[in-house]
Amino acid sequence: MNTRAKTENKNAKVTPFIREASYYYQKGSYYFHKNKWQKAVFYFRKTVEVEPENPLNHYNLACLLSKIGRLKEANKVFKFIVEKLDPSLTECYFLMAVNFGLLEDLGRACKFLHLYLDLEPEGDMAEEARELLLALSEEEHKIETYLSLEEKEELVRKFAELNMKELSDNYYGDPDFRKMLRLGLYEMADELKEKIIRFFGFLGRDKERNLLYEFVRNPWVKERLRQIALLELKNMGVQGRCSVFFNGKFQEIDLGTYPLLAPVWKQEWQDVLDCTIDNMRRGGYYEEGFYEDVQAIWLDFINSVYPEVPPIKKVETWAAGLEYSLGRFHFLNATQKKLAEDYGVSLASVGAKFKQINEVLKIHQKAYQDMLSYLKEHEQKDE
Repeated sequence: MNTRAKTENKNAKVTPFIREASYYYQKGSYYFHKNKWQKAVFYFRKTVEVEPENPLNHYNLACLLSKIGRLKEANKVFKFIVEKLDPSLTECYFLMAVNFGLLEDLGRACKFLHLYLDLEPEGDMAEEARELLLALSEEEHKIETYLSLEEKEELVRKFAELNMKELSDNYYGDPDFRKMLRLGLYEMADELKEKIIRFFGFLGRDKERNLLYEFVRNPWVKERLRQIALLELKNMGVQGRCSVFFNGKFQEIDLGTYPLLAPVWKQEWQDVLDCTIDNMRRGGYYEEGFYEDVQAIWLDFINSVYPEVPPIKKVETWAAGLEYSLGRFHFLNATQKKLAEDYGVSLASVGAKFKQINEVLKIHQKAYQDMLSYLKEHEQKDE
């Protein structure tokens, strides 16, 4: 054996293997689909490190940050793209505007919508940009003032102390109270917003119907509240088409074919939801979007089985089954054993409640359909 050759080979400089950006993109997409946001962000950032001059890598990262609610970070990346890499990616301005709207910075939202339209008057997102500007102008005209701290406290107190009939009989004739309701629909905490929506449904008058029409059309309301408002409109007997903002654009839905009528919401159903969300927050594992998803699952379940809603004998068992349903829908690593320990219930009860929810909503079937759609979408992008 040639020892000299062996020594030279041993000391030879090793060239490190550098992976391509496409590898990191695929890894990031995989973890995004698994709802493991931190890992997805890590790999999308790796695409930027490997190909820092490729604006598409930055764009994908910014879109991911937007999706998971890190809106300020996303806008910094969008801004970097158009200022330093590729000014022709004008859709960055539109997406920045949407993010600023979600951050309740409506001034800058308008600014970037106008900038997008100046650059792309016939662009792919031009129609949506004009619709958003129209919605903003209507909102500014409609909400010309804000609730004072005293008015907010008064609203909270009235809804806590009085039922809907008492509110209607004693206070709805007062124009100041009606103004507080209209403003509270956008300014108060979500729990009170929901009560106002349901109060409007209880009243069932043309003025309240129009306020709910405006609400579901607003691009910056939470999807769960939009769904509650749509169901209230249906309960009020509204038929025909209705404009809503969904997935970045205005769409028309037919209220006549919208899902089952919304029941009168019971406290025990809310207790299940509150218990689930409290446990999710204690764990600290969930991004903000999951809280809206678990509420949507529970709302969908109640509306689907109503009026034959199963009795809620123990809130914790239903809450554990609900959180497990969320985990199964998103392919999360939540086990029935762990959830049984968290909620202080039996393992069998978690499985039983999940089975009841799954039989109605077909959690597994919907999850796999979403997964297949996601994979097909990315296969088409890669071709």
